[in-house]
Amino acid sequence: MRSRLIALLFGLAFVAACSSKASAPSTRPSSTGPLTEEEFKALHALPIAGPQDLKGQTIDLKGTKAYLSLPPGPGPFPAIVVIHEWWGLNGNIEHWADRLASAGWAALAIDLYSGTVATTRDEAMTAMKAVDDTKAAAVIRAGLDFIATDARIKATKKAVIGWCFGGGWSLQAALANPDLDGVIMYYGQLELDPAKLGSIKAKVLGVFGTRDKGLPPDKVAAFEAALKQAGVSEEIHSYDAEHAFANPSNPVYDQTSAADAWRHVLAFLDKLRG
Repeated sequence: MRSRLIALLFGLAFVAACSSKASAPSTRPSSTGPLTEEEFKALHALPIAGPQDLKGQTIDLKGTKAYLSLPPGPGPFPAIVVIHEWWGLNGNIEHWADRLASAGWAALAIDLYSGTVATTRDEAMTAMKAVDDTKAAAVIRAGLDFIATDARIKATKKAVIGWCFGGGWSLQAALANPDLDGVIMYYGQLELDPAKLGSIKAKVLGVFGTRDKGLPPDKVAAFEAALKQAGVSEEIHSYDAEHAFANPSNPVYDQTSAADAWRHVLAFLDKLRG
């Protein structure tokens, strides 16, 4: 899988989101419920000084760091494992975890780069090439076990979400873990073999940009057809947008498309929660 991800991502231009250390967990809920697109975008202004306003905490997970953000109040909660882009577990991903917690889901952002956070494309490529598939799959499994057993969470439903590199790994998580209830993948590497996709028990939500040079519309259409053939519950949304259009730290960020995709993510999660 790693070689296919490298081929997909090589040469694509992104801008890294700023990262920071997490503060102690907060019990403050979002005053307006799930963060809007405008509120989420505002989180990503480059800081002049001091830490960003994060709500969660850094924890240890199978010898790697992870960022845990919890909804206010006592559990149990539905929970979601968050898989980073090829930049690593940076501020953008930590904010995504907080955003998902604002929607009522315990969010665990895992680290498949063993602590590396890239700030250039060369650093990101090096970090991605260094990923060991077996170890990465084990970290994802450890994340799913954590959200299922941690006394603060005791996950009532389990999902996974990822972007780009993390989107591909989200799909791989669904293929390997039949206990997952839902998978959300933003413009990640695809599997087009219906026989392999048939192992997925989770519902799948896919978000793509039609101007994504690595994932052209015909390939996304083939993925959707393969999911249908495999009998997988799927929901695919495509936007007239570039790769990484949902990252407010990226110059190709498309607020209108990202806001609509987030609306579909919220509806998808609400259906999973039941």
